Amino acid sequence: MYKVIHLITGLSTGGAERALCNVLQGGVSKDFDNLVVSLTDEGTVGASIRALGVPVATLGMQRGRPSISSVFKLRNIIYKFQPDLIQGWMYHGNLVSTFASKMARKQTKVVWNIRHSVYNMKDEKPSTRFIIYLNRLFSTVPDTILYNSQTSRQQHEALGFSKYKGKVLPNGFDLKLFSYSHNTRSRMREGLGIPANSFVVGHVARFHPMKNHMSFLKVTTSLVSRYPGLYVVLCGRDVVIENRELSSLIPVSLRNRFRLLGERNDIPGVMSVMDIFCQSSWSEAFPNVLGEAMASSLPCVATDVGDSASIVGDSGIIVPPRDEAALEAGIEKLLLASDEERSFLKVRAKEKIHKCYALNNVVVGYKSLYRDLL
Repeated sequence: MYKVIHLITGLSTGGAERALCNVLQGGVSKDFDNLVVSLTDEGTVGASIRALGVPVATLGMQRGRPSISSVFKLRNIIYKFQPDLIQGWMYHGNLVSTFASKMARKQTKVVWNIRHSVYNMKDEKPSTRFIIYLNRLFSTVPDTILYNSQTSRQQHEALGFSKYKGKVLPNGFDLKLFSYSHNTRSRMREGLGIPANSFVVGHVARFHPMKNHMSFLKVTTSLVSRYPGLYVVLCGRDVVIENRELSSLIPVSLRNRFRLLGERNDIPGVMSVMDIFCQSSWSEAFPNVLGEAMASSLPCVATDVGDSASIVGDSGIIVPPRDEAALEAGIEKLLLASDEERSFLKVRAKEKIHKCYALNNVVVGYKSLYRDLL
């Protein structure tokens, strides 16, 4: 059985981390001998990967600060495991995978996985700009560069990344896991203190400027003030009422209709609480949560970033990024739609994910790529 090491920056809850776990769970863990190496720690996803029977090793690096001890630790891991292929995940994992392949005692294939979109380098932090530059510099080295969206591939190749190594494999979704449950909806609404007959707009994203929580809260605060039966549920790392940057945007008189849940490990259940889903980001490649919401039969309002427009298609509403008026109008349109109209969109959303982004099909792509290289 071929041996594959997956090198990833960290294993906290995020799109790339969930994608790695999904790919392993979908069958890669059974067809290859896998080892996941986190440059930092096990985070919140490490336990889920271990539960699949895949070992997890950590290097204990401080973010952006490799140490001599972590380099020696990685060398020992490579020396003992002797991988046939090293799969990098995200920019830091890509770079480390390139150098790690040189530590093996045999020829080792290298695959990068880029899951970021770059609309304007000026919007990126200096450290991110630097790591993108280094990835571009070494982009001729890996055997294949995977992108999770066409937009991301086009943007990176325009920046100077190798045009001959690129391949697009989108995110895949478990249609059994992300499936609407009326019982879960009732139970969780009761637990959150949300009336059964209310209308809920949802948002799932870690607290980060590009996720644009600010615009989402401004828009939904306006809507909540005008629609008495409207509630808003948000979850993600650092998305809590104690976060002053968020709570300051919600008038005290309306806070009883906002639920800021923080980081959760029961996203399918949280999505069953919602009636529509909103993605407000001003930068994405292929947003996992958008596919998860559609798999959960949620009509979506999403900003036109990355591959969002092609993912949503005619199952929801696409609006320009950073346009609060358009975002509010899109949410309000679904809020005022008839039950029949929303039911039609729910079916369309689920069908789109089943047809184009089912996890099984994406996993076949990973397996085929690995076997072709090996």
